[in-house]
Order: sequence, then structure tokens, then C-alpha cells
Amino acid sequence: MSEPKVSIVIVNWNNLSDTTECLESLKQINYSNYNIVMVDNGSDGDDAKFLKERFSDYIRLIANDRNYGFAEGCNIGIRDAIDCGAEYIVLLNNDTIVDPDFLSEVVKAAHSDRRIGIAGGKIYSYEIPKMIWFAGGKINYWTGKTLLRGSGKIDNGQFDESTEVNWICGCFMLISTDLLQKVGMLDKRLFFGWEDVDLCIRAYKEGFKIIFVPDSKIWHKTAPSDKKERLMGLPIYYAARGQFICMEKHFTKPQLISSSLYYFFMFPISIWNYSRILGHWRVIIYILRGFWGFLRMKFR
Repeated sequence: MSEPKVSIVIVNWNNLSDTTECLESLKQINYSNYNIVMVDNGSDGDDAKFLKERFSDYIRLIANDRNYGFAEGCNIGIRDAIDCGAEYIVLLNNDTIVDPDFLSEVVKAAHSDRRIGIAGGKIYSYEIPKMIWFAGGKINYWTGKTLLRGSGKIDNGQFDESTEVNWICGCFMLISTDLLQKVGMLDKRLFFGWEDVDLCIRAYKEGFKIIFVPDSKIWHKTAPSDKKERLMGLPIYYAARGQFICMEKHFTKPQLISSSLYYFFMFPISIWNYSRILGHWRVIIYILRGFWGFLRMKFR
């Protein structure tokens, strides 16, 4: 198979050590027709300068003047990649490391059927390398829950078949440029969170397939102590706001009523889970602010 041109888009924001490890792992992949578009999203320190000096011969660096959010940060990289003739775009979180075959396997699967618009692989936990974090996603339109297949399970081959799924995580998502030309970019209102679900729903509505490719593997840093600090505050606000934006865009009125009622019925459990994981009770403030932010966007 000839190798289609692929651009890997990575967004960095104040997380230089993870980005460096990610780039070093990408140097080991066995796919040749690719380039890396590194978007520094207005980091506070000298991240952009360091990346330019250390990886000048390996990355195409775009240094933003401020933090445009994950969705628009990706869009900036995607536009650059399309201008350079990429046939596929891969969104890859900077806090990941990759298997040498990760790109060749997902491209091979996607290129086998032009109706495939989005594809993603098996994502493991970096801290527990045999534990699955994501093996494709399902959407329950009546509860608003986006389920992660296989999450928390040790990989014993139970998710080794390629299959169509409802959504692929933006942590590692291959997107065809044909799809982007038809459905558009990531919704920049979804500053952080739900931009991947939204894109997958739009793709499905346009008749594209969304597939999980188990032979394509990466490892995601899911539980480092510094990540708790980075996820506290505005990321929770944007995730809560984004869920309601996404539901209003795509759910029928009965589904929107049902999922909203479910959300608030399960609210105490959600607060407990977030607080337990992130280690702080203030999470409730940011979730409520996120809902209020959605209402302000809707009615202003």
C-alpha cells in the first residue's frame, strides 16, 4: 500500500516534559510519509522556544499568542496540515507515547474504505500499561453519557476486533480531510471537552463510518499528580458547558429533556466522583458555573 500523507497535530500548553516524551516516541514509528504540526497554545514559559530549538528538524511549530482552547488549537494545526496537502490528520494528545505501528495500522484500516471518516486505536493507561483506557466509545442519547468501551479492564484480547463505534476520543483520532471539507472543523465553542463527540456525531450524520482499530496502540498518562492540578478549575467548567452545548446541537427534544433530567438526578454522584478523583470539593462550583455558562450562551 502506498502511504497517504499524514499530518500529526499536537497541542502543547504548559506541559513541556510530556510533549518532549511524546515526540521522542514518535521518532520510532515505522510510517514514513508524515509530518508533525506542533501547536504551542500560548504557554506561559519558554515552551515554544525549547521545542523549536530541540526539534527544529522534526516539527513544524506554530506558536499561538494565547490559549485558544484545545478545539481551536487543533483547528489551527489542521488548517496548516490541509494547506500542506495532508490526506489524513491525526490528533494526538501531548501526554501520550505511541507504539511504532500505531500510525501504519490506523491509516491502513482507514484507507481500506473511503467511507471511513474517523478512526482511532486502543488507548492504554500509561501508569498500568496493560490496562485499557479507551477502546472506542458509545453514546447514550437518553442519558447524555459517553461510554468508554473497555475502560479500566486489563487487556486479555476481548477488544481485538475492529468495529464501528459512535465516537473516537480526541486523545488519538485520525480524520480524513474529505470529512473535514464536508462537516467542518472542530467546534471552537467546545473549548475543552466534547469536541471529539461533536465531530463524530456530525460525521455520522453525513454518512461517514467511525471505526475502532485495535492493532493501533498508544499509552495515555491518565493519573499523574500534576494532572489533577491541570484539570481542576476551567477544564471542568468547559467540560460541563460543552456537554450541554453538544446535547442541544444533536439531541432530539425528548432526548434533551431525558438527558438533562438524568444529568441533574445523577449530579450528587458526579460531584462525588469528580471530587474523589481530583481531590477537591470545589469541583461543584465549576460544574455549576459550566451549566450557567451554557445558559448565558444560549439566551444572550
